[in-house]
Amino acid sequence: MTAFPALRLTLMGGVLAAVAAPALADEVNIYTTREPGLIQPLLDAYTEKTGVKVNTVFMKDGLPERVASEGASSPADILMTVDAGKLADLVDKGLTQPVDSAVLTDAVPENLRDPGHNWFALSMRARVLYAAKDLDLDHFHYADLADPKYKGKVCIRSGQHPYNTALFAAYDVHHGAEATQSWLAGIKDNLGRKAGGSDREVAKDILGGICDLGFANSYYVGLMRSGKGGEEQKAWGDAIKVILPTFENGGTHVNISGAAVAKNAPHRDQAVALLEYLVSDEAQKIYAQANYEYPIKPGVAVDPIIAEFGELKVDPTPMTEIVAKRKEASELAEKVGFDN
Repeated sequence: MTAFPALRLTLMGGVLAAVAAPALADEVNIYTTREPGLIQPLLDAYTEKTGVKVNTVFMKDGLPERVASEGASSPADILMTVDAGKLADLVDKGLTQPVDSAVLTDAVPENLRDPGHNWFALSMRARVLYAAKDLDLDHFHYADLADPKYKGKVCIRSGQHPYNTALFAAYDVHHGAEATQSWLAGIKDNLGRKAGGSDREVAKDILGGICDLGFANSYYVGLMRSGKGGEEQKAWGDAIKVILPTFENGGTHVNISGAAVAKNAPHRDQAVALLEYLVSDEAQKIYAQANYEYPIKPGVAVDPIIAEFGELKVDPTPMTEIVAKRKEASELAEKVGFDN
């Protein structure tokens, strides 16, 4: 991945003549909320394959605001982020454009893309169960976390974090608001500590005996067990077993990383070509190996650490239906005092 100093400085507020320079046909600019290092192997492979220069600008926060403020002069070609809700927000703010690409629609399952073709999933992470190794468990429904037999045994991050809001919204789609509120109240009653921290801290607290189980993202297990997070985190990952929970009469909830072509993309054709590469077998394999994520394309192998969890049966609920329930899910979590 190639740094683009002029672009970076412009985005920091500098006024540079480079902004007014003619757009090059052999480059593409990505605004991303994902740490560039996570996608660098993919972008390096694309540049090596095509000769196209890929410039990235990382923004932890404020991506929509930046693009909106730049307006028609924005250099952004691709907007890349994590969480379907954030992708939908970009569409709602009028910051994207539809893409008519058979390559993308053939590769990305219908439930993992925008019906208007404004955004497409590029990888998946499952919301799985971390459990103490000595628990007699080999299957689990999402509803089970509210079972009173787990009182004082559950750890989970904030109910207002997007990862949990998406899960709660999916539960709402399956069971309705009343049942979701009761479920959230039951989980809160079962907490062994106040909701908060990170997904990896769920594993840490299981090792520490603070709790026995909790929901967290699948790819963190790869980061922990591989040693990429350090020896301490490797111990956390080794202390848990992972179960792929399901909704009753459904599958395992996933969230996505994905991307859209910016409304005013100066290199639109290059942007589309890069997105098409990112759903290719080659790129999907890199996603699986580099980030421990699930490929969105059927038939591409996952990393061996993730494969140990068993076959992932993705819940077929369209991401757009889950996104539509986010606000209600957040309000339900607030109503039961989930984080208090």
